[in-house]
Amino acid sequence: MPMLAWNQIDTVLLDMDGTLLDLHFDNHFWLELIPAKLAERDGLSLEQAKERMRGDYEAVAGTIHWYCLDYWADRLNMDIVSAKREIQHLIGLRDDTLPFLEALHATGRQVVLVTNAHPDSLSLKVERTQLDRHIDTLISTHEFGVTKESQLLWQQLQARLQFDPARTLFVDDSLTILHAAARFGIAHLLAVSNPDSKLPIREIDDFPAVQDYRYLLEDIRNHPVVNR
Repeated sequence: MPMLAWNQIDTVLLDMDGTLLDLHFDNHFWLELIPAKLAERDGLSLEQAKERMRGDYEAVAGTIHWYCLDYWADRLNMDIVSAKREIQHLIGLRDDTLPFLEALHATGRQVVLVTNAHPDSLSLKVERTQLDRHIDTLISTHEFGVTKESQLLWQQLQARLQFDPARTLFVDDSLTILHAAARFGIAHLLAVSNPDSKLPIREIDDFPAVQDYRYLLEDIRNHPVVNR
């Protein structure tokens, strides 16, 4: 169980996919469904389509295009949102998400979702999960035109939310993004070691890591925020 200084944490910034939601939906969509659709439409083998998509993904990894449904709709000449709806039944909260969010709220912490997901993807997932009922503020980085990988995003996010980096916890399944948050000065960082329920638990050495938020609940409850 990771040891976090909850008595020094007032604000909690949370990623969405792989952190609050099971990443299986996104992995299946981008790695299986989209290549299958391309293969069928363009007369490719499934492996050819997957290889094409790997190249397309690598070309924009970490940029706003990587996460932009409009970009992929134009790039692939495909209705991406409609394709997502075809498998929307796979969208789901992690089993430990709601107890975690409830404990954070009960102890007076500000809870903010900060996702690189496109607003249309965020809307679909909120529609399916009612995640917005459990979070104070939902932010898509598309509002800022840069992703969490960029220091520009963290600068703009801090200006908007006025959080104290020294008293902020950031939780994400991406180690690259956690390193970006560390460079900005976020003092408390937590990695998710099992973002996709269908894949093995990852070994993470760079940051404290968790595979079930319910292990944290007692410690959270024992350290409520005073005079927030």
